[in-house]
Amino acid sequence: MKSALVVGGLVVVATVAVAGVTAVTQVVSQDQAADQARAMSMDCNATLGPITAGPAGSGAADAARLNDDQRGNVALIISIGKDRQLPPLAWQVAIQAGMTESGLRNLDHGDRDSEGMFQMRPSMGWGTPDQVRDPHYAINKFYDVLGRLPNWEQQRPGESAQDVERSAFPDRYHKWEAMAAHLIGNVGLVPDPTGCGQGTGLLVPAPTQAAGHAIEWALGQQGKPYVWGAGTNQQSSFDCSSLMLQAYRDAGVTLPRVSRQQFRAGAMLPVTEAQPGDLLFWAYDTSNPDTIHHVAMYLGDGKIVEAQQTGVPVHIRPVRWGEAELMDQAVRPGV
Repeated sequence: MKSALVVGGLVVVATVAVAGVTAVTQVVSQDQAADQARAMSMDCNATLGPITAGPAGSGAADAARLNDDQRGNVALIISIGKDRQLPPLAWQVAIQAGMTESGLRNLDHGDRDSEGMFQMRPSMGWGTPDQVRDPHYAINKFYDVLGRLPNWEQQRPGESAQDVERSAFPDRYHKWEAMAAHLIGNVGLVPDPTGCGQGTGLLVPAPTQAAGHAIEWALGQQGKPYVWGAGTNQQSSFDCSSLMLQAYRDAGVTLPRVSRQQFRAGAMLPVTEAQPGDLLFWAYDTSNPDTIHHVAMYLGDGKIVEAQQTGVPVHIRPVRWGEAELMDQAVRPGV
């Protein structure tokens, strides 16, 4: 059967021979909107995520669990950010840091002498104990340090939070990305905090032409065996992440080696809005990206291509939103 897949500004034509379970994908055209979205990607935060309530992964559910005190601290973070004329991305960095460090609570205790919403340590020069427990002082101090970081506006908000906090667990700030983005729109009343266009779908740049190339390459590996830890300098066998790495490498996009790292290697979006070329992930605990154990490439039309497990060659299979262990977020490499 033949199906035409619209990938943002790309029209991808996929021909699938059902009997042979093979597919050939060709990128036919790319419109000006996709070019414009990529051109502006350095001026907006492509990974901010959706800012409206809606599909799983939007952050609305996590935001709804905050109590009045926590939401009051979110409002203060946003209010001070506005007063300082800082962009919404700065508010998001502070919200993610505060949620990770203290659950957005003004604590009078913590690890060693850490205190306050951001668990600042007086012994490390963050201020006196009374100061770091003062939310107004702590938020302004956080923004002071953030503003001195080089290129903080060009990286993912969780990475900037880590650069301020210098935690021994750097990946944990990403967990609250979708929730913080939702709060910026819901509490901050900012309809377009990224400057990338209004509406959930436009906040993530359209798939690049590399996505079509990566799909074509991955589909060309069907039937090859699964081998855990397969080398990435050969194409005779694959595991899940080596297939993704090599498919995108052939398209000119560099991905890390393992699936947990690949989850951090692109723009995030709700999995229900995945488009062809986006990566889908499975985890033992879908609230903890550190437990990710599998990655596959979405083809559109409810199908993925994957190197699944020992004894099962590279193949296409159907995927269902909400199936067991499927993460709520998809990742778009190369944007």
